[in-house]
Amino acid sequence: MNLDAVRTFVAVADAGQFQEAAAQLSITQQAVSKRVSTLERDLGVRLFTRTARGARLTIDGQAFLPHARDLLRAVERAAASVRPGSRALRVDVIGRQLAPAALLRDFHRAHPGTALDVVTLFDADAALAAVRSGTIDASFRAVTLPVRQLPDGIEAARVLHEPIQLLTGPAHRFAAAGSVAPAQLAGHRIWMPGIVTGTEWAVYYDDLAAAFGLTIEVTGPDFGTEPLLDTIADSAVLATFVGEQTRLVWPADCDLRRIDLRDPTPVYPHSLIWRGDNPHPALRTLRDYLTARRPGPHDAGTWRPEWAQ
Repeated sequence: MNLDAVRTFVAVADAGQFQEAAAQLSITQQAVSKRVSTLERDLGVRLFTRTARGARLTIDGQAFLPHARDLLRAVERAAASVRPGSRALRVDVIGRQLAPAALLRDFHRAHPGTALDVVTLFDADAALAAVRSGTIDASFRAVTLPVRQLPDGIEAARVLHEPIQLLTGPAHRFAAAGSVAPAQLAGHRIWMPGIVTGTEWAVYYDDLAAAFGLTIEVTGPDFGTEPLLDTIADSAVLATFVGEQTRLVWPADCDLRRIDLRDPTPVYPHSLIWRGDNPHPALRTLRDYLTARRPGPHDAGTWRPEWAQ
C-alpha cells in the first residue's frame, strides 16, 4: 500500500476538499486525485463521493479512515525509533554489574531526560562491529589496540581507570590483610573461569600475570558469579580478581573479603568507543559528561599494560 496515497486520503478526509488537501501537501489537485484513485483501485472500493461542495467519505471511506490514521502513526513511530535525537541512545556495557554500567547509571541520573537503550555484547570485537554498522551508538570497552590502529571512522577515549581488588574467603592467607602487593600473589592460586581466550579482558589479565609472575587459572566451566563466589568463600587457597566497582552481593555467612592491591595498584582501562560521524545528540552529551570525569595521565602507584599507557 502506497503510504503517500494513504497520507493523501487522510488529508482529503480532514480537509473535505481535494483542492485544500493539495495545498496542505504542496502538490497539485491532479496529483491528489490520482493518489486517491490509485488507493481506491488497490482497495477495490470507493472512498469518497465527489460533490460540488467537495469530497464526502463513503461508508467504506469511514471504515478505512481510523486504520489509515493508525498506519501513519505506526510509520512515524518506526521512523522515530531510528531517528537520531528521537530514538534512545544505544550503549553497550560489558556487564550490568560492572563499572561501565555504573558510569552509565550516573550519567542517566545527571541527565534523566536522555533515553537510553542499554545492551550487553560479548567482547570488543562484537562491540566494534556493532559500532561500525550503527547497531549501537557507543560501547564501553578496554581497547587493546593503539587508537591509530582502530578501524576507519572509529574513535575511542579512556574514561575510567578502575582499581582491581583481590577477593578471598575467610580462611585464605590474605583474608585479614589490609592490602596486598601484586607480587605477593606469586605462587598463590588465582581462579578466574570467566576468562575467554581472545577477549580484551583475557589480554589484560594475561599481561597482569606476566608483569607480576602470577598464575591465573581458567580451568573448569564458568557457571556464573554465584557459584564462583561460593567456591571462593569455601576455599583456603583460591582467590579471584574483581573490579573495585563491580557490584557483588553474597550471603552474610559467605564472609568474603575484598582486599585492595597496592604497590602498585593494577587498574583496568575502560574506554568509550563510537563512530566519529554518529550524529545522535545524546552521544555528544554522554561524551562531554565522561570527559569531565576522565582520568588524568598515568597515576603514580598504579599499573596498566603497555597498550593502555
